[in-house]
Amino acid sequence: MAGKDRIPVVPQDFGQNPFGELSGDGLPPGPPDAPAPVASKKNRGRVDILRQTAHRGGKTVTVVTNFVGIGLPEKESLAKEMQKACGCGGTVKDGRIEIQGDKRAEAARILTEAGFRPVFAGG
Repeated sequence: MAGKDRIPVVPQDFGQNPFGELSGDGLPPGPPDAPAPVASKKNRGRVDILRQTAHRGGKTVTVVTNFVGIGLPEKESLAKEMQKACGCGGTVKDGRIEIQGDKRAEAARILTEAGFRPVFAGG
C-alpha cells in the first residue's frame, strides 16, 4: 500500500433536499402528548440467574429459577423475549427458563423490565 496514491475523501453536497421546502401549514395538529409511562411494574419478586455447565457436555447455559406466581405461558413469553434479545436458543423446563450461552446480563435486563428482581446466584 505504500506505493499507491490515496484519493482524499471530501464530503459532497448531493444537490437539493427534497424535503427542504415543505412546511406544516394547513396540516391538522398532531396528537396530544401521551401520558408518561409508569416507571416500572410492581415488584414481582426475586428470581435467581445461574450459569451452569454440569451435565451439558461442557456447554454453558443460563438458567433463571425461583419464579413465584407466574404461569407457564408467561415464562414462555419471557423465554422467547430473552432468546430474541440474546440471539440464541432456549427453552422452559421444569418451571425454569434455560437460555443457551452465558447471557446473564441480557436476562437480568429483560427480567428487570418485566418487574422482577434478578439476583446472580452461584459462582
